[in-house]
Order: sequence, then C-alpha cells, then structure tokens
Amino acid sequence: MKFYFSFFLCITMSILFAQTNNYEISFENAVHHETVVKGTFPELEIDTVTFRMSRSSPGRYALHEFAKNVYSFKATDSKGNILEVLRPDPYSWNVIGHDGTIKISYTLFANRGGGTYSQVDETHAHLNIPATFMYAPTLKDREIAVDFKIREDLGWKVATQLPLVSGTTYSAPNLYYFMDSPTEISNHSVREFQVDNHGKTQTIRFVLHHNGTEEELDSYFENVKKTVLAEKEVYGELPDFDYGTYTFLACYIPNASGDGMEHRNSTILTSTRSLANGGMEGNIGTVSHEFFHAWNVERIRPKSLEPFNFEETNMSGALWFAEGFTSYYTNLILCRAGIISTEKYVEGISGTFNYVWNSPARQFFNPIEMSYQAPFVDAATSVDPVNRENTFISYYSYGSVLGLALDLSLREEKLNLDDFMKLVWRQYGKTEKPYVIENLQQVLAEYAGNDFANTFFNKYIYKSEMPDYSALLNSVGVILKQDSEVPYFGAAVSLDGDGHGEIQSNPKIGTPAYDAGLDKGDVITDINGSGFPDGQQFSAYIEKLKVGDTLKITFERFGAEKKTTLLLKANPDYSLLLMEKEGDKPSKKQLRKRADWLKTLAP
Repeated sequence: MKFYFSFFLCITMSILFAQTNNYEISFENAVHHETVVKGTFPELEIDTVTFRMSRSSPGRYALHEFAKNVYSFKATDSKGNILEVLRPDPYSWNVIGHDGTIKISYTLFANRGGGTYSQVDETHAHLNIPATFMYAPTLKDREIAVDFKIREDLGWKVATQLPLVSGTTYSAPNLYYFMDSPTEISNHSVREFQVDNHGKTQTIRFVLHHNGTEEELDSYFENVKKTVLAEKEVYGELPDFDYGTYTFLACYIPNASGDGMEHRNSTILTSTRSLANGGMEGNIGTVSHEFFHAWNVERIRPKSLEPFNFEETNMSGALWFAEGFTSYYTNLILCRAGIISTEKYVEGISGTFNYVWNSPARQFFNPIEMSYQAPFVDAATSVDPVNRENTFISYYSYGSVLGLALDLSLREEKLNLDDFMKLVWRQYGKTEKPYVIENLQQVLAEYAGNDFANTFFNKYIYKSEMPDYSALLNSVGVILKQDSEVPYFGAAVSLDGDGHGEIQSNPKIGTPAYDAGLDKGDVITDINGSGFPDGQQFSAYIEKLKVGDTLKITFERFGAEKKTTLLLKANPDYSLLLMEKEGDKPSKKQLRKRADWLKTLAP
C-alpha cells in the first residue's frame, strides 16, 4: 500500500552485476516455524555497515519491532572470516572490518499468517518482507535478488509481485519495492484473467492457498472478477501495474490470522474461513477493499506517507480519505457487482453509521485528528488501559460515513463521488504526485464549486459536525429509523463465574451506565433486590424493561460493595431501511437516484 515509486522497469539480467544485494531463504525447520535467511552484500565502500530489521511495515502505521524474532545472527567476509558485530539498539547490527563484502545469516521465528507478520510452517511460507529480511539502509538504492529455497517435498510454489529471474530467484529494483512485495510460498492454486486497459492488457492473478476444491475457487473467482471490473468503472481505468500484473495472495486456512493488506501490485488476503464455511460471502469484502487501494493510497498517495519510514511510526491526517473512502466503496462495489443485494447493502450501513453517529469521541477529535491516532490503534499493543470508547472513532468508519454523505450530497447537485474520485485519480494518482489534504479540497472545489467544497471541509473534515443524513438518505428512498421504545443500559455486561455481571468496557459518555457512575470491571451483584439476572443474556433482560425504568444496582468495585441508581434511556441506534420495506412507496425520482447510485436498473 505504501510506496510512491518513480523508476524505470529494467530488471532482468542486471541482477548479475556486482552491486546487487543477494538473499537466500530456506525452510528446513518449518515444522517449528523457523526460517534461515542469508544475505550477501558486495562492493562495500564504508568500514561499518548497519543492518536493521524494520520496525514498521507497508500498510501499517504502528511499530511492530520485527527484530524480536531474530536470533543466531552471524557475519563473515567473503573468505568466511568472522566479523565483529556491535548492537547499538534492539533492531540494529553494526558489522565492522569486512573485506568489501559482508555475508550475514540469521534464524527467524515466524508464526502469524496475516498482512503484517510472517508465518512458516509445513503448510506454507507466508512472508511479509519487512518482517523477514534485514536490510542495510545505506544500500537502499541497490537492486536485490532473492532465492526462495522452496520445499519441493511439500509441493511448494512461489507467488509474488516480484519479477521472476529464473528458477526460484526473483528481483527488485530497490529496497522499497522489495519491502512492498509480500510472497506466498505454498501448494496453491492460481486463476487469472486479462483486462483491456486503453489498449494495454493487464493481468489480474488470484492465488489461493486453501483446503477447498478447485470448483469452489472457480466460483469465488467469478466474484473476484466482478469486483475488479466494478472498481475499474469507478476510476475509468486500471492503474498501470508494474510488469503488467496485479496479484491477489489469498490464504484461507485454519492457521491464518484474518487480515488484508494492500501493496503496489498485490495484496495479502488472509482468513480462517474456508470458501465452504462462510468464506465465499465473508471474504469477498476484503478483496473489494484491498483492490480499491490499488488506486486510493497506493497511487493516490498522501504526502505524509512519503517516503515510508521503516524505522519509525508513519502518521497521516489523510486516513479518513485513504482508508475511510475505500471502506465506503467496499460494500458499495459488491452491491454494484450484484454480489450482495440492495437491501443487504443498505441495511449493512447501519452498524457503521451508529458507531460514528453515537460516539462521544467527535467532541475531542475531527477526522484528521482521528487519523493521527493510527500509530496507537493500527494493530498496536499496550498494557495500560485506554479510553478509546469515548475518545476514538476508527478512521475507516468515520471516513466511510463521510464518503456516503459526500456521494449523496454531490448527487443532489447532479454530480457523484465516482467522478470526483476520477478527478483525484487523474491529478494525483495517475501522475503519482503525493497530495496534502488541501489538495483534496481544491479538487472538490474544481469539481463541485468553492461553496460546496468549503462547506464540506470546514464542517465535516476540519471540524466534526455531522451532515443531515436523514435528508440525504431520503433522496435515494432510504429511511433512517429509530425506535424510541427500546431501553438502553449503555455498557456491555457479561456473566462472571459467580453468577454476577461484569461490565466489559468503558461506558460511553452520556449513557445511563456512565451517568450512574458505573465503570469497566464493576461487578453487578443485584438489580432492584432480585440479584443479577443469571441464566440469560443481560441485553435480553434489559430489552424486557421499559424506557424510563429505574434500576437500583448493587455492585462490587475493588472488593467493596457500592450502590447506584440507573435510569434507562431510549436506545440511540438507528436502522437504515429501504422505504418499501417499511410500507412506504418511494417516488420515481428517488428510485432513479437510487439506481444511479447503486448502478442498478431503474424502474
């Protein structure tokens, strides 16, 4: 996902030249998740060379400290003499006293099969390059050759966006391209199709490592093709993929970790759901999301992520657009492609809408500032408690509902978001000119006028106001409905081992639980003198009560008994529903606008 490149594609026999960094990786001890990596770095002109493991990875914004899984590091010169190694920090190895060539070797433990880490076992070698290969920062502009020593006894084959040199050796023009090139080595299946792109053929390749059948893959691949072509329609063309090919690297296996991670000419797709066990429907959304990134974030790229920093976190205020608008299109594309129904698409927006609309976090941060939180939330880990329930809205979700609002608002002006995205693509994506947020506002002003652009950005991007979704949705025959009779407690409560109820999350500001002074970790022992409602879900118990009911609650906190009174409020959640499902008849104008929005046939 994460690199802006400006290079001429001239990789073939050039890897034979002396100033090429060569790697070899083997998997003899795959059963114990170990791989051995060797590297040769010739024609060195400085005495001390620093080798590093990355601390971050393309598509991620937080630190991941890949060095923690490296051991048995050794360095020699060209004659095999052991070289001195110093450790200035946890992720660097300084090698001293070489003869112009340094050879390194180390063992890597790898056992998480997703988009960020690597996994090696007897089913596959699933390699995220920054999590696997050391690099020398001073040699970042050199070409790279890597020989993947596959396990032929396991039927392994190599799949990657890297160009093949010969056998199992692949190349990269520089460190950045290498780091952005995940690789799947397994006994996988491949499907591909060609797409005409203004007279130039582009190949879309789908690689699947799974335990299912070829027939299941064939069926799934038809939906992949529909998704690709529907997204091409948004921008009017495919990107000009390097080497003419885009590769989906999918692992739908029990030992995977659910994830999706976009790269310049490929993407990682991982899931524990097999195609036969829900994956046919459940996994296709990740396909849609990640492929949309081939335009939005890979080539329509925030300047704040250029160049990508492998040694630190990568922060951007544009993730509401890069990730959020991509999220808006994820299911919209599936609806347009006929993979999900109009009803399912519209009703599916409800969860994201409620998460954003009902969050108290908007009083603290706008979408840009929410994007700044990525280094703390994007698969980051911490041991100290945080208050994300009240202070954070995912930039994926926030941007998604803003994308919906912008699309429907533009359609009120007889415009649409697709054409805006085309314009952004032509000015900043196709030219690979990184943008700043003000550039997006300028493009919107060019497309829809200064007043429209200034209103949208000043209210909803630079501030955290919310558009009039009821009116916008009504314009396409969708109702925003709220049930004022459903009672609301305001915190997740689950049974503990003693038949009491423990509050599982920080109550949100303004909810009944928050106003009553309840907090995460409190254990409810009694409600209105009847004990805790053991034997049923707490949410089902609350649903039987009424808005306005008073609950006298006894609870334990830090071993002490406390009491409070809680007043049930109306559930603030909304449902998005097609008008006709509620017995209302949308007008012909509403139906025409809906058909134009969802690319369906007008009545």
